Amino acid sequence: MRMNDLAVGIREICASFDDDRTRMMDIVQTVQAQFGCVSSEALDLIAAATGVHRVEVESVVSFYSFLSNRPKGRIVIRLCDDIVDEMSGMRPVAEAFSEALGIPFGGTTPDGQFSLEYTACIGLSDQAPAALVNDVPVTYLSSDKAREIVAQLRKHGDPRRLVHRLGDGNNAHPLVRSMVHNSIRSKGPVVFAPFESGSALRKATAMSPVEVIRDIKTSRLRGRGGAGFPTGLKWEFTRAAEGEPKYVICNADEGEPGTFKDRVILTEFADLLFEGMTIAGYAMGAKNGILYLRGEYAYLRALLEHLLEERRRKNLLGAKILGHAGFDFDIRIQMGAGAYVCGEETSLISSCEGLRGDPKNRPPFPAQRGYLGKPTCVNNVETFCCVARILDQSPGWFAQIGSRQSAGTKLFSVSGDVASPGVYEYPFGVTLRKVLEDVGAESPTAVQIGGPSGQMVGPADFDRTICFDDLATGGSMIVFGAERDPIYVAKRFVEFFAHESCGYCTPCRVGTVLMRKKLEALLAGRGEADDLSYLEDLARTVKFASRCGLGQTAPNPVLSTLKNFRDAYDKLVRPRVEGRRPSFDLAAATAEAEAIVRAQAGAAAAY
Repeated sequence: MRMNDLAVGIREICASFDDDRTRMMDIVQTVQAQFGCVSSEALDLIAAATGVHRVEVESVVSFYSFLSNRPKGRIVIRLCDDIVDEMSGMRPVAEAFSEALGIPFGGTTPDGQFSLEYTACIGLSDQAPAALVNDVPVTYLSSDKAREIVAQLRKHGDPRRLVHRLGDGNNAHPLVRSMVHNSIRSKGPVVFAPFESGSALRKATAMSPVEVIRDIKTSRLRGRGGAGFPTGLKWEFTRAAEGEPKYVICNADEGEPGTFKDRVILTEFADLLFEGMTIAGYAMGAKNGILYLRGEYAYLRALLEHLLEERRRKNLLGAKILGHAGFDFDIRIQMGAGAYVCGEETSLISSCEGLRGDPKNRPPFPAQRGYLGKPTCVNNVETFCCVARILDQSPGWFAQIGSRQSAGTKLFSVSGDVASPGVYEYPFGVTLRKVLEDVGAESPTAVQIGGPSGQMVGPADFDRTICFDDLATGGSMIVFGAERDPIYVAKRFVEFFAHESCGYCTPCRVGTVLMRKKLEALLAGRGEADDLSYLEDLARTVKFASRCGLGQTAPNPVLSTLKNFRDAYDKLVRPRVEGRRPSFDLAAATAEAEAIVRAQAGAAAAY
């Protein structure tokens, strides 16, 4: 490509975003889509157009796994390598892709046509093994299907033509055309119920903003992201905070392995979500909303943009909504680019601002100073859906569903060793045993509640209830049968956290790697009794000293398995034999010295 063509193209791209450095994510993603990567020359051109230093652009491109400053294949195959996909047969699929393409993972074919990569959870654990071919999700993979995919792509070069069958619901919509299935297994009265667009918003605008917030508080709605902070209280803080304008952000960056409920909401119930966001804008006096959509769900963007335009056409978004002077609110979609840490609200805000997804220090909290330094409310997809339903049906109706301390329903993404993986809606207070029976879990020995950042429990806890005051969860539930090793699973989860750490703080950056290495040593038969106390102390240190939620929850796989599966750890501990530590590998310790001696001997012989 001629330098002049690149310069003209980048000037046009930057101008389309008003040369606004806060739209850097949109700029670099558009540049990569058009030119194949964000090259060194492109970095300079973008920096000049947006008035920032080159290093600021480069820091964004280097942070996100879906961005690159080097050319990749025209077709990038990203195979999900999380624990659920591994349990479903991912390893043979990986070998088939590698053999068919003639390249290892992380490589690109000599002709520049294909790149092959591993990626973390892509929100398809209910139909694993799965992969993304560019933005096209492919599901239920096998070795034969992997070889067939490569053969087809070599013939026509169009990932969209891999879709030979369409999924249910809006997966078959002309703007989506995906093979993904919704896998809705159980519908409840809150999220998965019929909804008339605009009905909740009309009821909200018949009240004052303060009365809307009062209703949300009366409903006892707590955030569905896992932490469970009272939603009405967060809204009240944001409305009362000094500073204008105010912002509403929806966190649609579900990246927790085993989580996919938001995928279903975005596919089938996005209008409910947008209604909830609009009500939040009315209640807090915000005029701008942002839906932060994870890069793995890019295939849904055209449909979501279409639904937003339909709401504008119906006067449910835009200026003077429903004829109310002064009620102006609109929503834009901000794409992520493959960074799990952006699911943490301050990291997400950084990404929306066109920066690396680095977490911010708290306080100040986003409600005080968030997006662009202004008061910002961040809630997740399911929470906004509950908001719309509360205004439509009444706070009392919502509050009587669920348990005493946890009102409403909860969506569960269930995967692993079950007969019916998918999304289930239950009232809070349901027992874990009831869920396991419904999903067809035969003889489960462990369940990961709340994804890797949650906790792993065993049969002794199956009669506990799922709610904020007992087994709290953001929604992921991975079931493990008798043949699974909980310590190996913990190791895989810690590997995930080590890979996804932003690297900002030492406890998380280093601590996750040390935990992984110790678990690897235990699994390799090099563990001793002192290792277990060391591992627990290390995990507690990482949890206490880390800067953000990723590091603070990264030790949970270790801590919960040490607590609930101690026998499995004890079986891995080896006694000392003749005073030698089992963790000491004599051959490995002397390998370097032996190599030096051999090299010296060879040199002497040659001399």
